[in-house]
Amino acid sequence: MNDVAPLPLHQLPERKASAWLGAPSHAAPGQQPAGADIDRLMHAWIARFSSHVSPTSLILAFIDWALHLQVSPSKQQELLAELGNRWLRLGLYALSAPHAPGQAPCAPLVAPLPQDRRFDDPGWQQWPFNVYSQNFLLAQQWWHRATFGVRGVAPHHEDVVTFTVRQLLDMAAPSNFIATSPVLLRHTLQTGGANVAQGAVQLVADWLHYLKGQRPPASDMFRPGREVAVTPGKVVLRNRLMELIQYAPATPQVHALPMLVVPAWIMKYYILDLSPENSLVRYLVGQGHTVFMISWKNPGAAERDFGMEDYRKLGVMAALGAIGEITGADRVNAVGYCLGGTLLSIAAAAMAREQDDRLASLSLFATQVDFKDPGELSLFIDESQVAMLEASMWQQGYLDTTQMAGAFQLLRSNDLIWSRLLNQYLLGQPDIQNDLMAWNADATRMPYRMHSEYLHHLFLENDLAEGAYLIDGVPIALTDIRAPIFAVGTLTDHVAPWRSAYKIHLLTDTEVTFLLTNGGHNAGVVSPPGKANRRYQISTRSHHAPYIDPETWLESMPVHQGSWWPVWERWLAVRAGEMVAPPAMGKALCDAPGSYVLER
Repeated sequence: MNDVAPLPLHQLPERKASAWLGAPSHAAPGQQPAGADIDRLMHAWIARFSSHVSPTSLILAFIDWALHLQVSPSKQQELLAELGNRWLRLGLYALSAPHAPGQAPCAPLVAPLPQDRRFDDPGWQQWPFNVYSQNFLLAQQWWHRATFGVRGVAPHHEDVVTFTVRQLLDMAAPSNFIATSPVLLRHTLQTGGANVAQGAVQLVADWLHYLKGQRPPASDMFRPGREVAVTPGKVVLRNRLMELIQYAPATPQVHALPMLVVPAWIMKYYILDLSPENSLVRYLVGQGHTVFMISWKNPGAAERDFGMEDYRKLGVMAALGAIGEITGADRVNAVGYCLGGTLLSIAAAAMAREQDDRLASLSLFATQVDFKDPGELSLFIDESQVAMLEASMWQQGYLDTTQMAGAFQLLRSNDLIWSRLLNQYLLGQPDIQNDLMAWNADATRMPYRMHSEYLHHLFLENDLAEGAYLIDGVPIALTDIRAPIFAVGTLTDHVAPWRSAYKIHLLTDTEVTFLLTNGGHNAGVVSPPGKANRRYQISTRSHHAPYIDPETWLESMPVHQGSWWPVWERWLAVRAGEMVAPPAMGKALCDAPGSYVLER
C-alpha cells in the first residue's frame, strides 16, 4: 500500500473528483458493476456487425451536422450557389473539353490535392476522362465545403462527418472503375480482358489466405532472426511482459553509458532492427554504443488484466535494473519510439519525482505526450467509440490486430486500400515487398486493461499533459524531468503529428533539441545514411529560452540534406561518456531476436 496522502478533493480534476465521491469510473476496467456486463455484451455484439466502429458515434456526428446546417440559411445559400456554379462550370468545360489530336487540352477547373496521385496519368487529360475527373474533384470540393465550417457543429463531429464523406467519395472515384478510368480501360483492352479474370482469381486466393489466418507474403520473405532482426545479441532478461535483448559490441571500445530502447507495444520491436542496411540498432552498435532493446510479449487473453503500470514496472523499470546489474553503469541513455516514447516519458517523470537520476538523456521518436491534437486517429476515439472497443476487448481479453489495422488503413485509404486493390486485381501489379511492409503486417495484440487505461487517461482525458496522471496515487509532471531531450517529428505523420510532438517544448523544463524530418511515422524514422531524398530541420532550446511556435519554427529553421541518424548519434555521443572496453554480456537465456517476437 502507498502511504502518500491523496490530493484534496478540490485539487482533483472533475473526473477524478467524481471517482473519489463514489461515482462509476470508466477508467478502471474490472471495477465496474457486474450488471455492466450486459451492456458490454450488447456493445460487443454490435461491434461484430459494424467493424468495431460505433454506429452511435457516427449517427450523433451526422445529426449534429445536419441540424446545424438546417438552421444556417446563409450556409445553405452559399452551398446552393456553389452547386449551381459547379454545374455551370462543368457544363461549359464539357462542351470545350473535346479537342483534336495534337491540340492542347483545356485547362482543368480544379487540381487534385498534392498527395492525390490518382489522376497523374496523361490519359486523364483526354476527353471524356477529363470531364469525369473534373466532375469528381468538383464534387469532392463541394462536399468538403458542405461538411466543414457549419457554425455550431462540435469540432470532433465535424471531423468525423468530413472524414466519412471523403471515404464514400473515394469509393465512387472514377479511377476505381474500368469504364471511367483511362488507365484501367487501356490495360483491359491491351490484355483482352484477361486482367479481370486474373484479378478475380487473385482476389479469391487472397481471401482464402485471409480466412485461413495465414501470414502475408511479405512476412514470409522477411522473417525475424533470418532476414530482419539479425543484429547479433542475447536475451538477458525475460518476464511476463517483455524480453530484454543485449546486442553484442561491434567495436573494440564502446561508450561508457549504455542505451535502452523502448519500442511501441502495438508492433514488434524490429522496426528499429530491420534488414541490416535499414537497422538503427546495427548503426548504433557500429558507432560504439551498448544497446539494450525491449521486445514486448504478444499478449493474449491470459494477459487481459495487465495495465499501464505493469508495462512501466515490468518494462522500463525492470530493464533499467537489469542494465545496471549487467554493465555496472549508474546512468543510461533512453530512447522511446511512438507509444514506447510515451511510456518512457511517464517513467522518466515518475523517476524524477523520486529523484532517481539514472536517465542521462531521453530521445523520443514520433512520440506524443500531449494528446489534445492526436491527428486523424482522434476520429476513432471518443466516449462512444471507446465504449465499443472496450466491450470487444472485454469479451476476448485483448484488442485484436485486425481491429487496429483497419483504422490505420482508412486514414490513408487512397494509398492503402483503393490504389492497392486496383494495382493488384485489375492492373496485375504485385505489392512491392520490403522489410518495412513485412514489419507493418506483424502487429501485436494489446491487453484489455492496458489499452482501456491508455485510451481514457491519455487520449480522452489527456492526464499526462495536464498533470493528472497518477503513479502510486500521486500525480506526476513532465516538468520534473531534468535530463536533456532529443525529440524527432516526421513531417507527414498521421499517427503522431509533428506539431503535437513539438509540444514537448511546452511541457518540459529542460533542454530540448527538436528535429523534423521528411517522411511519415515509420519511413521518417527508418532513415539510414545514404538513403535518397532525406532532409531535416533541427534546433536546440535551453530550458530558459523563449518559446517559438511550430509554424514560425518551420519557416525559420534551415533545411539540411541527408539522414538525421548521424546528427542524433553525435548528440548522443556527447552524453554517452568516454570510450571504454565493452561490458560483459549478461547471462544469456537465448539468442536474439528471442521468443516473444515470434509469437503470433
